[in-house]
Amino acid sequence: MANKDLREYLEGYLTDRRKALFKTVLAERTRHFTVVLEDIYQAHNSSAVVRTCDIFGVQDLYTVENNYINKVSRHVAKGSQKWLDFHRFKEDGDNIENCFKDLRSKGYQIVGTTPHTDKVLSDFDVTKKTAFVFGVEKEGISDYVKENADGFLKIPMVGFTESLNISVAAAIILQDVTTKLKKTDIDWQLSEEEKETIYADWVEKTIKNVDKIKEHYLNKNN
Repeated sequence: MANKDLREYLEGYLTDRRKALFKTVLAERTRHFTVVLEDIYQAHNSSAVVRTCDIFGVQDLYTVENNYINKVSRHVAKGSQKWLDFHRFKEDGDNIENCFKDLRSKGYQIVGTTPHTDKVLSDFDVTKKTAFVFGVEKEGISDYVKENADGFLKIPMVGFTESLNISVAAAIILQDVTTKLKKTDIDWQLSEEEKETIYADWVEKTIKNVDKIKEHYLNKNN
């Protein structure tokens, strides 16, 4: 009850329009699909993927940081990083293995994105809960992903260039699979409990000096 009372108190700092927007966006959020960025070193690319995840309603983003620290450019992400849940695997030689274990424990199949496969986007089964792995610029997904992923996926291309920029590839794939997903009978939306948790987090992220406001409220009501 105390947490609920505090949340209602904090909601008083938001406009009705803002609260309604949060609930509208949450209704379109999903954890049916997620994205894994493996050793992306260009902040522009990772930030663009963050923005893409937000746009297409993907709530979680996983980053594997064996060789490079994943950085988000506020200029590129346009604040979208505030609304996603990040899962970072870093400072450990088994980062990719631990990431895969975590994903599989949550019921995800793991699909590596690569131009070197005959599995095309148009044939992808969107009903399966999936984590899409995007590899480091130029080299692509690592040997570990090639050896341990549950499947692979490519975007058909007919030009001389065989690969797309990571952020462009992520946008094409997420737009395609989320659009198809919403035409199925799959229960792809967040649970009510998940929505409540994320909503409370968003409320706090929106309020300036929220820690002082919470401290004042708790001192007043204890």
